Amino acid sequence: MNGLDWAVLIGYFGVMVAIGVWSHKRVDDVSDFFTAGGKMPWWLSGISHHMSGYSAVMFTGYAGIAYTYGVTSFVTWSFPIALGIAIGSKLFAPRINRLRSRLHVASPLEYLKNRYDLKTQQALAWSGMLLKIVDVGAKWAAIATLLSVFTGISLNQGILITGAITAVYCTIGGLWADALTELGQFVIQLLAGVAMFVAVVLKLNDKGIGFFGAWDEPELQGHGEPLVGPYGTVFLLAFLFIKLFEYNGGMLNQAQRYMATANAHQAERSARLSAILWLVWPVVLFFPMWMSPLLVHSQKPDGSDSYGLMTEQLLPHGLLGLVIVGFFSHTMAMCSSDANAIAAVFTRDCAPVVWRRARSWNQGQGLRVARITTVVFLGLSMAAATQVNSPAFKDIITVVIKWVAGLMGPMAIPMMLGLLRPFRRSGPTAALTSWSMGLLAFWLVNYPINWNVDGGVPLQYQVSIPLAVSLVLYILIGFIKPEDTPERLAIIEKINTDGDGEGAAAVAIPTPAGGVEDVIGTGVKDQPRS
Repeated sequence: MNGLDWAVLIGYFGVMVAIGVWSHKRVDDVSDFFTAGGKMPWWLSGISHHMSGYSAVMFTGYAGIAYTYGVTSFVTWSFPIALGIAIGSKLFAPRINRLRSRLHVASPLEYLKNRYDLKTQQALAWSGMLLKIVDVGAKWAAIATLLSVFTGISLNQGILITGAITAVYCTIGGLWADALTELGQFVIQLLAGVAMFVAVVLKLNDKGIGFFGAWDEPELQGHGEPLVGPYGTVFLLAFLFIKLFEYNGGMLNQAQRYMATANAHQAERSARLSAILWLVWPVVLFFPMWMSPLLVHSQKPDGSDSYGLMTEQLLPHGLLGLVIVGFFSHTMAMCSSDANAIAAVFTRDCAPVVWRRARSWNQGQGLRVARITTVVFLGLSMAAATQVNSPAFKDIITVVIKWVAGLMGPMAIPMMLGLLRPFRRSGPTAALTSWSMGLLAFWLVNYPINWNVDGGVPLQYQVSIPLAVSLVLYILIGFIKPEDTPERLAIIEKINTDGDGEGAAAVAIPTPAGGVEDVIGTGVKDQPRS
């Protein structure tokens, strides 16, 4: 990097902070901070939903998969995401929007106290926050790895720089700042992605390699196969189910994008736009990665540095800075949205249970705590990032695929399936058993069983078995021990009733049994809704 590249990078950081300051004026209460007050246009929600699913892991971990195996990086990652969101546009997006518009909640998990009970809500909230710390930690480590390739600064310095800048704009501006910066980041990504695509095509032409003839080169032998190595059919099917839950709200930040739109119809349009972007745009981003074995020789066994090396060699200064900004834009988009989602979960779901005073916070106090929680979460995730390459977590892609994908099912299934009428019989017993046994299955498959199997348990089973255990138990226990009380049925009907007029409003929600005062015996009312 030279002075021009640094100017582009510093200018980008300045714009992000400015957007946060501007968005601060639009945040008057907790609802504005967490769900944009339900005033976000569907197209901005869709772009934000799309961008909040990216990070620099694509340019390190998935670049390594593309370098080693080829097009399976698209077939087993972005294609399942696109298909999952397309399905979720009808199945989940409208229902999640009604959580805000009809139940008046500000956190995606807030409805679980009435849908199941307080214990279930707390189990999913605390475990989800812990998983998110590890997940976001991997994202910080990914962008710091790329930054070290270009600038030579240490991993920890890179984590501190990116985390600090993200903390400024997402803490003061809330979800509005996240969405608006993601819109700007989308434009940057578009320019940077096209620049890299063109640079690779021109370089291949210089080598006498045609656009389509590249696949016949010896270095790309087998790279056109859709399912290779550890990424086989079972892995693809498991990832499709995982991404169906994860990218439609299971990881919380995407659920906020659906909640932020004005109504269920706009949430559905938002999801469809995100699905189209996930189907088309990653092909442009992945093409240079697929061609990378023809242009560079990775210095790392997993090929995770291939994209960074290629960028340095092919792009002139200025454009190089723009592509580096693109790396930052991906990671900061995802991490800031995650931070906002976790702040919502803690402020709305966890704090009122563990701290009596939190149940009487006014809007100003709740907003201050939300901002403090955002900073604390970012700090914890940055600390976790320093451990990503340790023996406990191994490399970046291991964290993202094995840990996050493997643990997603047990945490998301009770939340997501609890929205749907066919699973109305499944109550707190089904939810807690599904969650706990899924976590146990993850531990058994990845550790005791893995240690005793020659060559270890294949990756496809490491991620699919916890999901399968949770799904089967959730459905089975619902039939064996149905817990569809009138209060729970009323919640489900409120979420599933079509339209936004009198028919929807006619579904009354009885006073729920098992609120905060009933479960923990405080005798103090639950916190007021915004």
